[in-house]
Order: sequence, then C-alpha cells, then structure tokens
Amino acid sequence: MYYDNLTIIVPTLNEGDNIGVLISELKSRYRRAKIIVADDNSTDSTKSAVLAMKRKYMGITFFDRRKKRNHGLTASVVDAASHVHTKYIVVMDGDLQHPPDVVKQIYGALQENDIVVGVRKRVKGWGFYRMLLSKGITIITIFIFLLRRKKIVSDPMSGFFGVRTAIFDKVIRDNKDGFVPGGYKVLLDLLRMVGPSVSIAEVGYNTFHARRYGRSKLRIRHMVDVLRSALR
Repeated sequence: MYYDNLTIIVPTLNEGDNIGVLISELKSRYRRAKIIVADDNSTDSTKSAVLAMKRKYMGITFFDRRKKRNHGLTASVVDAASHVHTKYIVVMDGDLQHPPDVVKQIYGALQENDIVVGVRKRVKGWGFYRMLLSKGITIITIFIFLLRRKKIVSDPMSGFFGVRTAIFDKVIRDNKDGFVPGGYKVLLDLLRMVGPSVSIAEVGYNTFHARRYGRSKLRIRHMVDVLRSALR
C-alpha cells in the first residue's frame, strides 16, 4: 500500500519534544501519506520541530491556529479536516502514545468501513487514579449512548481513529454546532452525530504507552467536557 489517499491529522499543544520523532516514524512507514499538524498555539519548539521535518519530508503541513477564536483539541481536528483532500483520515495524538504501526491496520480496515477506532487493550505507565477516571468515564459514556441508541464502541474515549473524509465532512457540514469546540474527544462527538447506516470497526492494540516526553494535559475539566459532549 502506498497511502497516497491518506491524511494523518495530529493535533498538538506544546509537543516540541515529541512531534519530530512522531513525524519521522510516520514518514518511515507511510512515505506518501499527508500529515497535518494542527497546532493550538504552542509556546515551545513545536513549530520549529515541524518545519524542520517539513524540510526533510514531503507532504507535511503546519496548521497554525493561534489566531483562531475557538481553541481545544476538537476544534483543531475539525479545522484541519477542512484542509484534507484525500479519501481517508487518521487522527492520532502528537505525544507518542499511539503506536505508528497501528495506522496501517486502521487504514486497512477503512477500506471496508466508514469509521475505525483504535482500541487500547493494555495501558502502561498510568497511575491508579488516571486509570480509574478513564474507566469510569468510559462506562458512563457507553451507558448514555445506549440510552440514546447511539453508535457504541468499546473505547469511545479513543483519540486514535480513522474515518472516511466524506463521512467526516458531512457530519461537520450538517452539524455546525454539534462539536464541542474546546472539547477533548473528537471521536465521541463524531459517534454521537453519525447516522445508523455508518459502519464502524475496531482495531485493538496491546500497548498504550504513557507519554515519552513532557507532562500529560488530562485534567478533570476534560472529563467534564466529555460528559457535556455525551449529553448534548
């Protein structure tokens, strides 16, 4: 596979230590794929790291969102999606927690499905509190979706997923105010708004690493945003 029709969207906020490594790993595996780094006003070396990679590899775009009115991970991904011209999109974190090898599996599953979710099977490096918080919010979200007869996946909190660009574009176009701009979970919003005919598959991966460099940005307010999104 050549991956000419794939764009990988990577939302970033102060990932200067990580983003260059991630781009190198992605380009070594998926040379012809496009990469859009949607940066939400980083104050570290993120921009310079991406521009250095841009000089080395083709098909890399740095999307600077510092002057945008809405900020947040969801707003970054939705904005970046409007710049995609390929058939498929994969969204992944810029902090090296999502294995680049799994992009191939997600891309392969997208050939026969509309949305493909990367599902964490095992997590390394998380403390008890974060694990409990993540599990609890996942169970609550699935319960809410069941009550509302929405599409269910085993890990609706995943930040690692693929989607057909046409599907994503339609959801954005038909639900202008449906996404929580400052939200933390794009997939959750997407699942809440897709129609019943949309096909969804899961790709499991055995290891979800704690971030290699820097500190996690997960906060209680992000969990509140998740619940707010699920209840919309």
